[in-house]
Amino acid sequence: MPVRRPGPPPPLLRFGVEEEFLLTGPRSRVTVPAAEAVIADAARTLGPRAQYEFLTTQVEGCTRPVGTAAELRAELADTRGVLLAAADRAHCRLVATGTAVLPSRHPLTVTPKPRYLLLADRVDGVADQIGAEICGCHVHLGDLTHRQALSLSARMRGWLPLFQAFCANSPFCEGTDHGTASNRPDRYARWPTFGPAPVLDETGYRAALDRMIADGVILDRRMLYWFARPSEHLPTLEVRVADSCADLDTVLLLAVLLRALAHTLLDPRTRARPRPVPDGALRLAHRRAASAALDARLPDPLTGRLQPVRRLLPALVEFTAPALLRTHELGLARHLSARLLATGCGADHQRAALARHGRLSAVVDDLAHRTAATAPLP
Repeated sequence: MPVRRPGPPPPLLRFGVEEEFLLTGPRSRVTVPAAEAVIADAARTLGPRAQYEFLTTQVEGCTRPVGTAAELRAELADTRGVLLAAADRAHCRLVATGTAVLPSRHPLTVTPKPRYLLLADRVDGVADQIGAEICGCHVHLGDLTHRQALSLSARMRGWLPLFQAFCANSPFCEGTDHGTASNRPDRYARWPTFGPAPVLDETGYRAALDRMIADGVILDRRMLYWFARPSEHLPTLEVRVADSCADLDTVLLLAVLLRALAHTLLDPRTRARPRPVPDGALRLAHRRAASAALDARLPDPLTGRLQPVRRLLPALVEFTAPALLRTHELGLARHLSARLLATGCGADHQRAALARHGRLSAVVDDLAHRTAATAPLP
């Protein structure tokens, strides 16, 4: 009887990133509704990759899809650079954080676009809640069919709390310290469908969305806020679990490891497979990640046993090492993950800035400085 041999590795995926930012006053450090001026300016260079967000105190920058970590880092730096210059000309600053650090001026203004105004009416109260200015970092993995994206989403579920933990960057929410590393998930929870993606095949996905639209839970197929979702306008899986990160290399590590994990899970030669994670246990893991970040203990996706994040992150790098070698990123992943564990995540940096200076305005200054620091890797 012939021996079945595993097939070839999957094709290499391109990847891209969407980053959401807050706009703050240079002296007040409070968020300012300057998106219209910033986007109009930045769009002269970035075109549609400079985008509005739900509130007029927010903007978004999108990279092009690329094939290498070096290209992605250059895209991130260029996109930030254009937005930084546009913000400066609009007399404000670009800040990457999951929630506003200082108390914002309420009522907050919804971006006057038909879809955003409709969303504000449909999801009552979210536009002006404390902490409504939520900013995330989204990674697109492609090119994938819809079926492949759903399959990959199901296999990735158990790893996403780890990514959430090392990208935690919102310990302060409008002047209040709630004692967690990431306030963004708690603020986002008022939006429908926020949370881990369910395990669905194509038929189940279509049926679930049709039912939610018919019941008025969501407006349309774009109104999904799961931690991972097939994009409705791109051939990608969009992973939406991370806070916006001020440190550009944390964003790069997030994207590199997500793509390496995708390559590993799609590869028929990979023997180790993730254990199914019940929804309740997965939600608990996400709460732990948001609360304790690098100090959290999370379930190992391969064994189910609780492990410290400081052990799980290096283990993820080694689990995906064959995929990282294919893309010449193993050294980079080891370097960036070791540096992050040594220096701390975004939430650690925010708390350290407060400890040094004793005031939250200094936290905003530190975030603005880190957001603007786009020097190349050594």
